[in-house]
Amino acid sequence: MSCTTLLCALLLVVVVVLAEVEETKAVTCTATELSACVGAFTSSQPPSASCCDKLREQKPCLCGYIKNPSLGQFVNSPNAKRVASTCGVPYPTC
Repeated sequence: MSCTTLLCALLLVVVVVLAEVEETKAVTCTATELSACVGAFTSSQPPSASCCDKLREQKPCLCGYIKNPSLGQFVNSPNAKRVASTCGVPYPTC
């Protein structure tokens, strides 16, 4: 592998990592953003498109919500895991 190829590969990795960091920084972790999901989190109701959008948006915040004693019971429930799965959001392992 040439030095130029190695340098390009390294640069690509740095750009991808920085893009993910910027994405995480851009999200404001506000649990009320998940209010569209309350019905689905607390019952067998399917999640709405709005709920899935907000869940995707708040994905970087989920571990913080899970660790919060006031929110953990809702965000760590079997229904919340079902909602995440239905919305295509990988459930975090914190």
